[in-house]
Amino acid sequence: MYALTRPARLDLDSFARATGTHPELVTRLVALGLLEAERDARGRLCFPLREVAAMARIQRLRAGFALNYASLGLVLDLLDRLDAAQAAQRRAPRRNGEYPWTRTV
Repeated sequence: MYALTRPARLDLDSFARATGTHPELVTRLVALGLLEAERDARGRLCFPLREVAAMARIQRLRAGFALNYASLGLVLDLLDRLDAAQAAQRRAPRRNGEYPWTRTV
């Protein structure tokens, strides 16, 4: 039998395999709050598919800036705030009431 759709969640081993990380590291990142996971009925960790991209971001930051995993939480939070501020600035009209030329209406 074959699944007709992709699973909405990945278990710990599938997630670790998909991201090229060790399952112990993944559980540490969940404990630090860097990755979001849910528990299934048996108490095992399950990850939404969007967390694969979050793990890739963590890996890029770790490799590029040689940050420890504990400090990554702060950096990720600051990057998310910066993204939100930039998005708000792009949506806001300028002083003359016009929108920036890059905005599509």
